[in-house]
Amino acid sequence: MSVGVPIQILQEAEGHTVTVETKSGEIFKGKLVEAEDNMNVQLEACIATFNNGKISNMENIFVRGSKVKLIALPDFLKNAPMYIFIFKTFEFADF
Repeated sequence: MSVGVPIQILQEAEGHTVTVETKSGEIFKGKLVEAEDNMNVQLEACIATFNNGKISNMENIFVRGSKVKLIALPDFLKNAPMYIFIFKTFEFADF
């Protein structure tokens, strides 16, 4: 089974800063160490914002893919090969 385009783009973000929001409303911003095919993500040098407003620095954190609501990726990934391929193929953008 092959992975989809969103997962491929997420994996291209490894090594860069991303923001992960969970379904429970917690927000984690840090360097993406690894993104698995099921959207499990591991972040390092992470700033965590919890539902009660508490902010905490964390060395490492693992977020289970089923708990992820959204992941904000760096803007430069607009130039990622897979992203460009999809938009050219389906003519979603002017290239």
